[in-house]
Amino acid sequence: MATPALKEWSAAVHAMLDGRQTVLLRKGGIGEKRFDLTASEFVFFPTIAHGHAERVRPEHRDLLDASASDSTESTLVLRAGASVVASVAVNRPEALESIADTHIWTDESVHADRVDFRPKHRLTVLVVSVRPLVTPVSVRRTPDYAGCKSWVDLDVDPSMGDPVHDEATLMAVADRVRASVG
Repeated sequence: MATPALKEWSAAVHAMLDGRQTVLLRKGGIGEKRFDLTASEFVFFPTIAHGHAERVRPEHRDLLDASASDSTESTLVLRAGASVVASVAVNRPEALESIADTHIWTDESVHADRVDFRPKHRLTVLVVSVRPLVTPVSVRRTPDYAGCKSWVDLDVDPSMGDPVHDEATLMAVADRVRASVG
């Protein structure tokens, strides 16, 4: 059984599990023309990139060490899945700072890595309901997972726990994101 997996920085996955982050900022990988919401429910494929510390606000840097072992040369540890509550195209990027409390990234990182990167492509904010896996799942890394792309299929069927945030909280976040940047 193939389960869709969205590649996301491991520190962000830990932030979502910890209740610190409720949105994803997506534009698509280098090998993609744009970000497509391929699946409304998925697991997170943890990734690590150089320079995470400079991209994460100081109050969230504790997540970097905690998440580093989830993505190694040979193994991935899947810890969470999500369902999309709202997908909002960013029409007002100048207002992104008003939703900074919904994610762990610095304003500089949001602009350099998301807004200014491939400026002709529209940024999307995904409000997500995150659920921990009942038991984390180890997956052997294969060449099929390589490359700068948003989605991969994994041969896993994990059991999900209860959502980190209730529906009312996430609907309020979605309304705020729409009003701010949509």
